[in-house]
Amino acid sequence: MGLMDDAKDVAEEAGHKVGEAAHDAKERIGDKADQMKADADVRAAEANRDSVEKKNELKDKLRQD
Repeated sequence: MGLMDDAKDVAEEAGHKVGEAAHDAKERIGDKADQMKADADVRAAEANRDSVEKKNELKDKLRQD
């Protein structure tokens, strides 16, 4: 029965490693998605800042005229 026990142990270990690999891949995908969302938020904030700056410049120019 030693051979059967060894085969069972190897199969369990392989299943455990596959599970860990799937979990790690899921975490990497989630991390990448979080990074992409943060980058998009930064771009949106920068665009909003630029828009406000431009609007304020135009208001100042109208006041000077």
